[in-house]
Amino acid sequence: MAIVAPSFLSANFLNLEADIKMINESEADWFHLDVMDGRFVPNITFGPMIIEFIRKASTRFFDVHLMIVEPEKYVEDFKKAGADMLTVHEECCVHLHRNIQQIKSLGMQAGVALNPGTPVEAVKEVLDDLDMVLIMSVNPGFGGQKFIPNTLNKIRTLRRMIDERGLATKIEIDGGITLENAHSIIKAGADVLVAGNTVFKSKDPKDTIAQLKKITR
Repeated sequence: MAIVAPSFLSANFLNLEADIKMINESEADWFHLDVMDGRFVPNITFGPMIIEFIRKASTRFFDVHLMIVEPEKYVEDFKKAGADMLTVHEECCVHLHRNIQQIKSLGMQAGVALNPGTPVEAVKEVLDDLDMVLIMSVNPGFGGQKFIPNTLNKIRTLRRMIDERGLATKIEIDGGITLENAHSIIKAGADVLVAGNTVFKSKDPKDTIAQLKKITR
């Protein structure tokens, strides 16, 4: 069964407590928390302080996705804020292996994210060290974008790479996931679905999460 990770980028920041409570009461597995710096991506979201406040209201797994340059400067801050998994972008890391080891040395799981234009082969040399690879299925920076179809080919390629090595590395897909395309994404080999607008903009978010979980069974 796949993991469903609602993306708080789409939550109601005027009433975060209600959305946190909704996720806590739902079938969702993880909180997906997007950190953007306005440099790597054309948007600014939130940092460790907000994650720390959310952490106080939930014991769920915190999947923190850093869309920032020089992530190594902030790894300890996100650990203190409550991150369970910290994912950095391959495109931002000059010394990717060192970044991964830094994350793991602090007791967090480590992930690497790949933009739509970055081939999955970019993580070939560090795949054995990773807990997760995040394939961006939209260009990062904003929610509500449409799923890029070629992502399915990237998922299949990465799935083969992982299975051939006998690894337990998860494949996470972020961007444009809907109730209509979730099945094909899971069938291609994904393990984790990040859903933002599909969950938070629906009339009944808890029911939408339940439907996503049902699709992934």
